[in-house]
Amino acid sequence: MLCDDVRRVVYFFLDGSMGDRKQSEFRSHLDDCPDCETRTAAHRRLREFIRKRLSPIGAPEHLKIRLSASLHVSAE
Repeated sequence: MLCDDVRRVVYFFLDGSMGDRKQSEFRSHLDDCPDCETRTAAHRRLREFIRKRLSPIGAPEHLKIRLSASLHVSAE
């Protein structure tokens, strides 16, 4: 994995939505590249800061129902 690749997929890594093989490649790159390790750590700290400062907001029930119905129709 190259530095450009790391920059492109860092959020997938931090979200835990990256496949095992890619996650392993990502971690391996971080072990070899102090710049990407520093940048990834900064992204992680920023995300943690934002999560701590912002309280989650639930969607109104009528919106959830409309979205659910819309997704059901589009899946058919």
